[in-house]
Amino acid sequence: QVFQVRKVQGTNMGKIFAMKVLKKAKIACNAKDTAHTRAERNILEAVKHPFIVDLMYAFQTGGKLYLILECLSGTGMGHPGHHGPCLAPALWRGLGAKGGELFMQLEREGIFLEDTACPVAQVPLSVLRTRAPEILVRSGHNRAVDWWSLGALMYDMLTGSASWTSENRKKTIDKILKGKLVLPPYLTPDARDLLKKFLKRNPSQRVGGGPGDAADVQKQPFFRHINWDDLLARKLDPPFKPCL
Repeated sequence: QVFQVRKVQGTNMGKIFAMKVLKKAKIACNAKDTAHTRAERNILEAVKHPFIVDLMYAFQTGGKLYLILECLSGTGMGHPGHHGPCLAPALWRGLGAKGGELFMQLEREGIFLEDTACPVAQVPLSVLRTRAPEILVRSGHNRAVDWWSLGALMYDMLTGSASWTSENRKKTIDKILKGKLVLPPYLTPDARDLLKKFLKRNPSQRVGGGPGDAADVQKQPFFRHINWDDLLARKLDPPFKPCL
């Protein structure tokens, strides 16, 4: 559960925050949930970045964990009004910040649109449809998985559907590992080119998977109009602003 709260004393008195409340009993009964919760807290504490929501405080009681986060007055990309081709390709370019392990398994619902500057990402959750093949077959992985996940998210945002999905988990995994990538004809040549490069099953052939990492991604024609310094400084005016 997430609540909007106001700090009533001390530093930042009167400021509004988002308070995420987690029940220990529910988390403790599942080892994966325990690991994910610990990772979320540690990542938020360690990372300070213009596109990652800030963790301000963290504390616990006997039965609950509390994460106090900056409160964002926008709307999530998981909102029905933000699905599909209605999203201009320019909006996707606004998400082309440098990758890292934080992009791993990023999904649309983890992206939050503000009314100014650029989208802000929450800590990503584990989502099957964005997992790289090497994770599914447990063959070992590196940061190249981040670029696969980014490609899967890009496909989702530009088309309104996942690149590989099916009625059950097994068939979805089979499609990710063996299925043909189908690109709608309305995608621009630059978008098609970048999606093909992101969604290479061989991580050594995937754009961004080599020594150049994010620099190789930034050089792609799809991003030719992006000023990366202005993007990082959040000086770019987004092509879509949510109504607040």
